[in-house]
Amino acid sequence: MEYGTGTGTGGAASSSGGDASDAHRKKKRFHRHTAHQIQSLEAVFKECPHPDEKTRLQLSRDLGLAPRQIKFWFQNRRTQLKGQHERADNSALRSENDRIRCENIAMREAIKNVICPSCGGPPVTEDSYFDEQKLRMENLQLKEELDKISSIAAKYMGRPISQLPPVQPVHLSSLNLMSMSNFGLTGPSLDLDLLPGCSASTIPSLTFPTLNISDMDKSLMADIAGNAMEELIRLLQTNEPLWTKSPTDGRDVLNIDSYDQMFLKANSSLKNPNVRIEASRDSGVVIMNGLALVDMFMDANKWAEFFPTIVSKARTLEVISCGIMGSRSSTLQLMYEEQQVLSPLVPTRQLYFLRFCQQIEPGSWAIVDVSYDITQENLYSPSSCKVHKLPSGCLIQDMPNGYSKVTWLEHVGVEEKGSIHRLYRDLIHSGVAFGAERWLGSLQRLCERYACLMVSSNSSRELGGVIPSPEGKKSMMKVAQRMVSSFCASINPSNGHQWDNISTLDEFEVRATLQKCTDPGQPNGVVISAASTIWLPVAPQHVFNFLRDERTRPQWDVLSNQNPVQEVAHIANGSHPGNSISVLRAYNTSQNNMLILQESCIDSSGSLVVYSPVDLQSINIAMSGEDTTYIPLLPSGFTISPDGRGATNHGTMGDDNSRGGGSLVTVVFQILVSSLSSSAKMSPESVNTVNNLIGNTIHQIKAALNCSTS
Repeated sequence: MEYGTGTGTGGAASSSGGDASDAHRKKKRFHRHTAHQIQSLEAVFKECPHPDEKTRLQLSRDLGLAPRQIKFWFQNRRTQLKGQHERADNSALRSENDRIRCENIAMREAIKNVICPSCGGPPVTEDSYFDEQKLRMENLQLKEELDKISSIAAKYMGRPISQLPPVQPVHLSSLNLMSMSNFGLTGPSLDLDLLPGCSASTIPSLTFPTLNISDMDKSLMADIAGNAMEELIRLLQTNEPLWTKSPTDGRDVLNIDSYDQMFLKANSSLKNPNVRIEASRDSGVVIMNGLALVDMFMDANKWAEFFPTIVSKARTLEVISCGIMGSRSSTLQLMYEEQQVLSPLVPTRQLYFLRFCQQIEPGSWAIVDVSYDITQENLYSPSSCKVHKLPSGCLIQDMPNGYSKVTWLEHVGVEEKGSIHRLYRDLIHSGVAFGAERWLGSLQRLCERYACLMVSSNSSRELGGVIPSPEGKKSMMKVAQRMVSSFCASINPSNGHQWDNISTLDEFEVRATLQKCTDPGQPNGVVISAASTIWLPVAPQHVFNFLRDERTRPQWDVLSNQNPVQEVAHIANGSHPGNSISVLRAYNTSQNNMLILQESCIDSSGSLVVYSPVDLQSINIAMSGEDTTYIPLLPSGFTISPDGRGATNHGTMGDDNSRGGGSLVTVVFQILVSSLSSSAKMSPESVNTVNNLIGNTIHQIKAALNCSTS
């Protein structure tokens, strides 16, 4: 053992002998301890690897060494022992790794020689399902590219291309992952980057004819958008007498007489007594900078992805003018949108409108929407109400630390062609259902969610010690986001599927629809979607807390057979404790390999509790940070909103006392069917099973919340 003594000759050496003195010190820097000294030090080290100062002084006197020599010897000895242990551990791990690798190779070779007893063919590996899903995704992308090319070619050729053969979808075997039998319910027929673009599985494809917009039409659109922008800014920045505060809930109320005097309208259709005016304004701070918000507003896919609870479909039909010098300022585009309330009892609102973006000053943006009538044929779809959007939109102002202040305005004229369902009449007539408060509340919640998505640190308490890395956290948040988007899209089915009333009981109606799922990220097969909306004389916050809590889940979940449920992982999605993602495990011995992925979210306009059964292998894929695009999800859940009857309909859902009245709760179940074709109708047995499932769930919720049956 060598030790540097650090001794020297001091400052008495002459300058002429300095070099010789330095060389002498370097040669005398180290010396070797005697065998007796090493033996004595080793004996003490075995008893006490970390001797105190008194012991070191005693060893210094006994062995004739300096105290610093004793101290450094023990430090070096501890370092040497630590290295020996690490080398031994590495050797053991290397041997174990080699053994496991050999066993793995042997198992793979053995599997290759196995023959399936059912069909006599080779076995299906675990990766084959995800390979099929990847092929389905590639097939869908190729079909979209082909449709785009055909549309462009038809535009320039003046006629449709009929020479190309139609693209046939890939038919895969049905998956029984979410079959009802897996949950113990038997039935005869039932078995980031910051703002990523929306996938095809969450936004249904829309088919529109090619628009022939002339230069004169574009000039007219620019004039309409410019006038709408001026009106929007005045509406956002003017208070009394144009806007007054409601004495009951504090909301901004538009004075129609003052509005008519300030903005003279040539369009007399708004004077129709059958047209109901909905006007609302709200402002708040969001966690996102102005440029990111503008980019989200001007991209139809991002727009629909950011507001899945309000926007069921969105598409940019035509870009009238591009931005100035690569920016979004002065961008004008013609768009289509369908807005929804999350219940089959409320039809969607269909809108064709111009969206115009203008930078008002550095760090300040205005975005205006205004209806534009499309006179070409086959563009308007049948709807139960006609909506004319007057200048609406928002003003975005940058704030420090990446925040923005957003002032939102919604102003529409609605002509109902049919009666509004009695449960939603108050909520819609109050303007809350499609009002500015709902848009702004959703924006604030989603911005908080994306801020949590970008946080790289993990909390062991938050994640339950299960999710190993920030990548795993992001992957879990993305698959939960896809689940919520799919759930919201199922409430207003696309591709012509409509809800059928399959049961009208004394307390509630059950509606259902049948459709075939072929998109990646969904189980391949025919799915029954069933829903029912009920009114409960309970505050929305209380209903939300009851439904999202895993401890009370056995009280309403008829599929859990009243087995207790444990939360094994938890991810917070915002400042409100109700905004979170959970992985739940039910104590059901027959389904040990199945878990429940759940996301609950709440804002000032309402709340959601969405869940989907997911197998253990898929959860492990998500938690490890791998691609979750091909994990099949079939979400069910609840939507909760105020009934619009309370004295206070403005405020936060986080306070039970902030709202009067009761709650509107929509129960949605999606069930995979393996024995029906896509053109078949629901059998009486299937209808009976769906009615029992929803009916029992509703009755148990009412019983747990002490609600009357009337």
